[in-house]
Amino acid sequence: MAWSWRLEKADGRTVGTSEETFTTQSDAESWLGENWRGLRAGEVDKVTLLDGETVVYEMSLQDPE
Repeated sequence: MAWSWRLEKADGRTVGTSEETFTTQSDAESWLGENWRGLRAGEVDKVTLLDGETVVYEMSLQDPE
């Protein structure tokens, strides 16, 4: 399967997906580690890691309250 990120607003609306797909979960997570600040600056509130169509987990990009 191909790993990817779904980019979302806080209310769950999808605003896009990662422009690339990854062969491993580790590669996908490394990409997020390098790009999360830019995503947040682009008004992405949370991301969802997908393995194909299967949701693996969701993560907020916002500071904890």
